[in-house]
Amino acid sequence: MNKPLESKIALVTGGSTGIGLASAKALAAQGARVFITGRRQAELDAAVAEIGPQATGLRADASVLSDLDRVYAEIAQRAGRIDILFANAGGGDMLPLGAITEEHFDRIFATNVRGVLFTVQKALPLLSQGASIILTSSTTSVQGGASFSVYSASKAAVRNFARSWAVELKDRAIRVNAVSPGPIRTPGLGGLAQDDASRQGLFDYLAGQVPLGRLGEASEVGAVVAFLASDAASFINGIELFVDGGMAQI
Repeated sequence: MNKPLESKIALVTGGSTGIGLASAKALAAQGARVFITGRRQAELDAAVAEIGPQATGLRADASVLSDLDRVYAEIAQRAGRIDILFANAGGGDMLPLGAITEEHFDRIFATNVRGVLFTVQKALPLLSQGASIILTSSTTSVQGGASFSVYSASKAAVRNFARSWAVELKDRAIRVNAVSPGPIRTPGLGGLAQDDASRQGLFDYLAGQVPLGRLGEASEVGAVVAFLASDAASFINGIELFVDGGMAQI
């Protein structure tokens, strides 16, 4: 059976859970050798076991530059190059404008913006000619939301990274695209609620905002990441591809 990503080397940051894990599984299923990063060793080990023998886990915090240096040194030694970079690590929580603190701002921008920037910058020596870079943005890059302004601003920055880097890396034929999920059933989304009842209320509310009438699944985002990584997307560059059931389109 032909596997479109056979012999490709991929790195997925934040690959131990949620969208990152689903994407790593999709890349591996299509033949890629996948390195994943995560901050918690137990989750990282479980993710590697779930993905299978093509996966290698590297414990790292994408917002810590010395961790990134260690990750790339390890990949250089084990694989020698990167063909697919999915800069996915990120997250955020909700605070109304009047309650935003320096800690809240710094923490979210450190991972979602600073971490993405240096994840890509430090990968440059390893990226192969014609490599694919995929960034995780969000529907919040184009939609406002109460109490979510810092997270939304960070994802708007990520979306512009894709535009700028697509131009900057053109001489190496490296494609840079952003994937922007809507409400996806992940531990991160569920973690925005404090208990099971409020979590279900949040899920029901968000599903009601989606034209398809449901939450998305992490595997649906993973399939899009694998597509953007493949030669089937060879003339797709600099875009923001929404995986949101139509939520940001209405």
